[in-house]
Amino acid sequence: QVQLVESGGGLVQAGGSLRLSCAASGSDFRINAMGWYRQAPGKQRELVATITSGGTTNYADSVKGRFTISRDNAKNTVYLQMNSLKPEDTFVYYCNAQGVVVSGTLWFPLDAWGQGTLVTISS
Repeated sequence: QVQLVESGGGLVQAGGSLRLSCAASGSDFRINAMGWYRQAPGKQRELVATITSGGTTNYADSVKGRFTISRDNAKNTVYLQMNSLKPEDTFVYYCNAQGVVVSGTLWFPLDAWGQGTLVTISS
């Protein structure tokens, strides 16, 4: 099994910054893409940013220029640096990892989610 543990959420004022971290643990897995998504109560989860193992990034238009995703492949950890935060960035943020789990000669798809971390931006 693969587990994702997030940290770094909290309450900050508008204009402030936060850095989220997400570490994957387990055995016999290989992660290709990692990403951050966010969700408000009663709403669909939406993409924030993704990054491949090669470092290719993708951002939602709403966060471009303010958020930066990065990863440490050796530590199976992904980060989200969030600057110039706005009240509309208030969500629960979820980490996602996609790849494969290896069991003997068999490979299974991996699509894991963290438990979520609350980010609240006050005006």
